[in-house]
Amino acid sequence: MSPMNRFHETASDALEKISASLPEGAKLCLTIYTPEKPELDIVLQDKGLDLNEVVSTLRRRGLSIDSDNAYKRDLLDSVVGALAFGAQNKNPPPAGHWGQRFWDIGREERGLHEELVAALKLTRENLRACQATIHLAGYFDPAYVNDAQAAMAVADAALAKAGA
Repeated sequence: MSPMNRFHETASDALEKISASLPEGAKLCLTIYTPEKPELDIVLQDKGLDLNEVVSTLRRRGLSIDSDNAYKRDLLDSVVGALAFGAQNKNPPPAGHWGQRFWDIGREERGLHEELVAALKLTRENLRACQATIHLAGYFDPAYVNDAQAAMAVADAALAKAGA
């Protein structure tokens, strides 16, 4: 028997002995973490144990969402990807997938962005037309023209950032 199999068997026997003395309804999980060697990691658990409850227990004991770990980085990368794909209206998640919520948020935000760009374009064009009309009629205040020019420059800068 290999040393890893012997260790696994010993840990499993210990888990059974400890489980026998637990309070009614309590569940047990044993995690063996081997730094830099994830292939040696072991998780032994009682039958029917929900590992999500183990994570909740660790959170109650101080595990923080602010700590750095690969699982959280991967999860957040998935959320950011779903938001980006939603904004591009590409690659929707499968039906019922948890990422659908974030894909929908990305899609909705992109739709709002497009509405705001259209509204800004319309407002900018109307401001330009009003300025031209007042100028042609000969009734203009130079301060108004300067303010209108400044407002159109702001609108043009925002539209350029939006790629419109």
